[in-house]
Amino acid sequence: MNILESIRISIRALAANKLRSGLTMLGIIIGVAAVVALMSIGAGATRNITSQVQGLGSNLIAITSARSVRASGVGAQTTPLYYSDYQQIANDTTNVSGITPTYQTTAQVMYGNNQSSFAVTGATPDFLGVNAYTVAEGRFITSYDNQSGARVVVLGSQAATDLFSGLNPLDRQITINGINFTVVGVLASKGTTSFFNQDEVILVPLETGYVRLFGGRAVVNGQRTLSSISLSAANANDVNGVIDQVEYILRRDHNLTLTDSLPFSVASQSQALSTLSSISTTLTAFLGAIAGISLFVGGIGIMNIMLVSVRERTREIGLRKAVGARRSAILTQFIVETVTMSLLGGILGILLGAAIAGIISLTGLITPFISISVILYAFFFAALVGLFFGIYPAYQAASLRPIEALRYE
Repeated sequence: MNILESIRISIRALAANKLRSGLTMLGIIIGVAAVVALMSIGAGATRNITSQVQGLGSNLIAITSARSVRASGVGAQTTPLYYSDYQQIANDTTNVSGITPTYQTTAQVMYGNNQSSFAVTGATPDFLGVNAYTVAEGRFITSYDNQSGARVVVLGSQAATDLFSGLNPLDRQITINGINFTVVGVLASKGTTSFFNQDEVILVPLETGYVRLFGGRAVVNGQRTLSSISLSAANANDVNGVIDQVEYILRRDHNLTLTDSLPFSVASQSQALSTLSSISTTLTAFLGAIAGISLFVGGIGIMNIMLVSVRERTREIGLRKAVGARRSAILTQFIVETVTMSLLGGILGILLGAAIAGIISLTGLITPFISISVILYAFFFAALVGLFFGIYPAYQAASLRPIEALRYE
């Protein structure tokens, strides 16, 4: 008996007990659907995180203050990041295409009756290129704005919508902590990252912020401080070299030795992407393993039904052996029957999993990504489950002695 004939007989046997076959395959269908849906959600999350981090800026390196333990070991402190640090880094680093300092504070922003609390950021003209923003309307902050302390502001797309409710914001005045500012530009939308909504930014010239908005909290030890410094390496291969330069400058200017803990975080976009991708991949594998439990349970159900089928067909097996059927033919027949059942369940499960992923995509919360590898993975494991759990019932059938089988009632 060839394999095609075995498959034909298997399908006929399954069709003879449609309800039982359907209920048996249900475990495989649910298991495969869970694998496809959960792994596609995980893959979609990974792609979303990747695009978000890459959207923060090309070869971006961010410098921020970090918590540090005092040498005495008692208590903790935050070492300020000074404006002078920015000046030294700007002067002494190489292979950098852009650098921008920022100071951020929370302020009450008002236009007409619309008032809300926003994070207001003091920035320089280089902020636009380093952080990969583009201007949708108007213009960005200029060097003259920064040098003259001009009261101008550039809004993110969401901030503009929240404040102006569809009106054209250009050349209109808003108040930030009671001080009038003129809107000169609106940024193109970048969307929400895992960290913050990039479209809710409100940008003023850094010098204007120091003089009119930030007050004494932006000055420590008589020096102006910064919330962060962002750099863009000239290319991806220069990122690690630039980080080394920055750390050397910070240690030099803050009188730190190589053995001292650096009280600043110097992190690149690629490092953040690698960490987040690793976490996402681990979670995806974990979700796939949980879904695999459903496949295992479905396999147990298949083995149970096939053992029942062996008992029901004992006389048939005895008759086939009596007319010359080999043990290998009986073994192959039952294994093919089990694998066929699993593969049919796998196909239906893949379709169901794709449908679930499609429904989730319609919610807008996440966009699942169904790759060929996920489909092949689910299909392969469905076949493997059928083969693994079909071996024992097939062995039981093949081991029956013809005389005892023919006498079975």
